[in-house]
Amino acid sequence: MVTLSPRVGRLRAPNPSPMTLDGTNGYVVRGGASALVAIDPGPLDDRQRDAFLAAARELGGTYAAILVTHGHPDHAPGAAPLAAATGAPVFAHPAARFPHDRTLADGERVTFGDAAFTVLHAPGHARDHLVFVLDEERALFAGDVVLGTGTVVVAPPGGEMRTYQRTLHRLREEYGDARALYGGHGPEVNGVRVKLDEYIAHREARERQIVDALRAGADTIPALVERVYRDTDRRLWPAAARQILAYLIALEAEGRVHTEAVDRAPTPQEAALLDPDLSKLGESAEADVIRAELGYGNAEPFRRYLLT
Repeated sequence: MVTLSPRVGRLRAPNPSPMTLDGTNGYVVRGGASALVAIDPGPLDDRQRDAFLAAARELGGTYAAILVTHGHPDHAPGAAPLAAATGAPVFAHPAARFPHDRTLADGERVTFGDAAFTVLHAPGHARDHLVFVLDEERALFAGDVVLGTGTVVVAPPGGEMRTYQRTLHRLREEYGDARALYGGHGPEVNGVRVKLDEYIAHREARERQIVDALRAGADTIPALVERVYRDTDRRLWPAAARQILAYLIALEAEGRVHTEAVDRAPTPQEAALLDPDLSKLGESAEADVIRAELGYGNAEPFRRYLLT
């Protein structure tokens, strides 16, 4: 376990991949002499469960609660085996579909030992997303709302761009002065307001690029990907296509874009961007994360997008 503060330790799951970076971060928070709180127990992996159990032995404590930021398969499935091993209850968002014992309201305050957390509903990346604020340290456990490295996937149907942007603005307005941010992936963040400003600016800049590309004549998602992400590794273009779809859904809802059917089938190259074949990954943890994060399996009609 890596110690990040007098109260907080990090346990990184052994699940590195392009989607999870160096692995999914789990956290152990000390709540006084013996009470511990586990945050994001991670994927269904005995090694990560055993790491949480070993951390408790090392600290001489027991888990009073298991908090889960959201239900994606690299964050939530480890909660059930850790709960079975420790007897600790699992706390989650009211919309959570994974097993849990109690739901948490927006703004609710929960205390375990002398560690108090304020709960924030933080949708956008996922509908069931929570952010936990450790009040004593004014530290944010942000899950996949903000990462220590890179940016966040926002992809339909679970991801909603405008909702995500509202979450970022709320965090900046209410917790821009936070002392630390602990994301679901990557290192801890100490310049919290700077990071939130960077995230907000990135989303606004990407939207401007998409609108400029539409104005220049790129009118399908594959065409937009080729223009907006031309300097990005082509292996990431299918993920970029889902990001662009999230922006287009927002722009259409605001009346800034309208759509019409394309009177032909997509080419094989276009189809590979719109709904890539993940069968070569088999039934793997990586494939599960990709499907959950990017919404694959929800085929979209081939459409043209035009500025109004």
